[in-house]
Amino acid sequence: MRRKIYIGASIFIAVLMVAGVFLSLPYYVSKPGMAKELEPIVQVENGYEAEGSFMLTTIRMGRANIYSYLQAKLFDYEEIYPLDAILHETETQEEYNARQLHMMSGSKQNAIGVAYNRAGFSIEYKYNGVYVVQVIPEMPADGKLLPGDRVIKVDDQQFSSSEEFIKYVGGKKANEEVILTIKRKNKTKKVKIIVQPFKDDSNKVGIGITLVDDKEIITNPKVTVNTDEIGGPSAGLMFTLEIYNQLMEEDFTRGYRIAGTGTIDSKGNVGPIGGIDQKVVAADKAGAEIFFAPNEKGKSGSNYRVAVKTARDIDTKMKIVPVDVFDDAVNYLQKLPKKER
Repeated sequence: MRRKIYIGASIFIAVLMVAGVFLSLPYYVSKPGMAKELEPIVQVENGYEAEGSFMLTTIRMGRANIYSYLQAKLFDYEEIYPLDAILHETETQEEYNARQLHMMSGSKQNAIGVAYNRAGFSIEYKYNGVYVVQVIPEMPADGKLLPGDRVIKVDDQQFSSSEEFIKYVGGKKANEEVILTIKRKNKTKKVKIIVQPFKDDSNKVGIGITLVDDKEIITNPKVTVNTDEIGGPSAGLMFTLEIYNQLMEEDFTRGYRIAGTGTIDSKGNVGPIGGIDQKVVAADKAGAEIFFAPNEKGKSGSNYRVAVKTARDIDTKMKIVPVDVFDDAVNYLQKLPKKER
């Protein structure tokens, strides 16, 4: 009898342990990630080398299980978010991942454009089609297109912008067919889709996708930014600094290990990001000596102010520097004395 009770208890505990790992809760958990040197990731053809380094910072974000949820409750700098704080309405995990990767792509393009323009180099853009960010449920594209697909042609016609694509498809009549040429995981295929009215506006027709332009930036000298599966726009500022530094003979690192975060737009404006405190922790662990943080024009609760508080709380010697535009970071670095070895 005791043996049966022991075996039963062991099985019950084992089931609980498995459930703790594999049972997803309706939350996401984020925690400090890593600070990664950008020189191996960003490569400008015949670019200049640096004595120091620029680093992007990340957070680790994932669906919560029982263990990660409890851990986030117990430890500092780990946050719990409800699903609707991360996913848009009706958005799937796959669509969220595609959105994050697209934002990273846009961030890289803005970074290249700002760095090359600031360094005095010209750039050009090549339009490749449209990029599917989300597929609307129960619309014609549902089950035929996936987030991340690139639509190259419609009815064998190419377009120079997503606006032209929308105008062409929207000009069809309900129940008309369009043939999309798409690229998915480096394979090209054709997909037939019947145009239907939108549920919230029966006077408009479409296939039911949200989309953005898929553009390729052309530079001389060439530049490659290999981010693999890193998503989101928050590395924009640091990408811009690394590209600019490789384009310029002057070494703006001055021999320091420099981390930071912040979005970058096409005009060089630096925007706020989420998880700034976790990124400060990651940068400190990686030995960063300087950390650039979005200043948000000095408003209360800005990324910069949170970063300063976090640096004080973790007792780091890392210098937190506020930036509103790309030039703020460059001007700070130009005045920085070269690090003594």
